[in-house]
Amino acid sequence: MTDPFVSTAWLAEHLDKVQVVDATWFLPGEGVGRESYAAAHIPGAVFFDIDEVADRSTGLPHMLPSPEAFARAAGALGLTRERPIVVYDAQGVFSAPRVWWTLRAMGFPPPRVLDGGLKKWRAEGRPVETGAVSPPASVVEPRREPALVRDLEAVRELLAGAAAQLVDARPAPRFRGEAPEPRPGLRSGHMPGARNVPFGGLVNPDGTFKSQAELAEAFRNAGVDLDRPIVTTCGSGVTAAGVALALARLGRDDVPVYDGSWAEWGGRSDTEVVTGA
Repeated sequence: MTDPFVSTAWLAEHLDKVQVVDATWFLPGEGVGRESYAAAHIPGAVFFDIDEVADRSTGLPHMLPSPEAFARAAGALGLTRERPIVVYDAQGVFSAPRVWWTLRAMGFPPPRVLDGGLKKWRAEGRPVETGAVSPPASVVEPRREPALVRDLEAVRELLAGAAAQLVDARPAPRFRGEAPEPRPGLRSGHMPGARNVPFGGLVNPDGTFKSQAELAEAFRNAGVDLDRPIVTTCGSGVTAAGVALALARLGRDDVPVYDGSWAEWGGRSDTEVVTGA
C-alpha cells in the first residue's frame, strides 16, 4: 500500500523532480483560489482552477470535463503523465483531494497530496512565490477511468440494490436535514441509506490528515464496512474526494466519487430525500 500523502520535508527535498499543482478553492464567499495562488504559492506550482477545468454546460458546480477538454487544460498547464505530481491547497487539505481524484479519473498515475498543504509549508518558513507560473505546454492524451466516477443513474441503482455503501462527507447537521444547504434551491437531508463521515473530522487542526488508525475508527463509527464497495458524495464533489483520499490512505484506492453529489441529487424533484440520522 502506498500512502497518498507526502510531507512538506519530502516535497522540499524533491521540488525539482516533481510537478506541483496548487488546487486552492474556497466555498462561496470565503475567498478566491486564483487570488490566493497569486499572493503566495509553492515555487514552480501551477494553478488548477476546478471551476474552470470543468463541464460548465450542466448547471452544476465543477463537474468533470470531457477527457478531451481536460487534456487541453492539463496540457496548457504543462502537466504530463511522465513526471510525479504533488497537489496541495492553501487551507491544509481541503480542495486538493478534488484535483487528486480528477487527475486519477483522467488517467494520470496517482498523484500525491501535500499533507498540511501551503498552511504547513508556510508555518515552517519554507519559500513561496507570487504571481503566475507559465511552464511550456505539453501534449496530453485524453483518457478516462470510468471506474472512479459515478453519475446519478449509477447512484440510483446502487441505492436500489445495496450494491455499495454511500458515504456522505457533509457536516452532520446538513446530512440530517437540520441545517440548510449553502447553495439555494436544494432540499435538506440525505440519500436513503447513506452513511455520514463528515470530512472536517478527518483533518487535524493544523491542516494535516488524521492517522490511519483514526481514519479507520471514523469509518467504523459511522457504520461503514471497509471491506465492501463504497461510493462517496458530498455537497458538490469536493469533500467527497477528500473522503475517497482518506479511504486511499486505508488502502482503498478503488473508491469512486458521485460527481454531481448533493448539488444534483438535492436539486431534483424525482430523487428520494430523507432526514434524521
